[in-house]
Amino acid sequence: MSGTTEIGRRRFLILAGGAISSLTLPYRKVIASETRQAAETFHGSGSEKDRKMKSRILIAYGTRCASTGGVAEAIARVWSVAGAAVDVRLVKDVNDLSPYQSVIVGSAIRMGKWLPEAVEFVKTHQDRLSRVPVAYFAVCLAMKDDTAENRHKASGYLDPVRKQFPQVKPVDVGLFAGAVDYKKLSLAYSFILKVKGAPEGDFRNWEAIRTWADAVSPVLGSSRSG
Repeated sequence: MSGTTEIGRRRFLILAGGAISSLTLPYRKVIASETRQAAETFHGSGSEKDRKMKSRILIAYGTRCASTGGVAEAIARVWSVAGAAVDVRLVKDVNDLSPYQSVIVGSAIRMGKWLPEAVEFVKTHQDRLSRVPVAYFAVCLAMKDDTAENRHKASGYLDPVRKQFPQVKPVDVGLFAGAVDYKKLSLAYSFILKVKGAPEGDFRNWEAIRTWADAVSPVLGSSRSG
């Protein structure tokens, strides 16, 4: 009897280990694919001399499934047309902010918060960020429907960042819908979203993103007036 019990216990542990692996491996796969996302630089129009005289802006972002990177690039294109040189980078790939006249920090929202690496970026560079124009943005499913209630909810996701780093004062905060592709999510997180009834699809409003970028560009040094 004891031998049978031991065999049953071993079989349970093997099955449990396989189940845990099935939850964690897809997540690691997503992280690996996102970190390979190429950095982008958008050059402003005009001569090389003109570009050097105009602003150089950094958009640093955290993502899990690459949709936040698409938002960052859309913002960058607006400002490059205005004449600025814009670097789009994952937050983990940025070490030096000294070349930039202004900085935008954005992140996907997970479990009601910015991603840890985005928070860590602000923590690491808070001194520099307190001395240049800064804007934040968040990408979350709450903004699928752009209502006053949802804006209030989405804005609240950044409260911990504001409270932790009060010396960094963003001139504005962009709140945008993201995309949900269950194939790119870990089994655990996709299960949570399905339980909540989250629909699958790309809900990014490109016009709203461009409108926000255009509105804050004068404050961040990429005004169309030059």
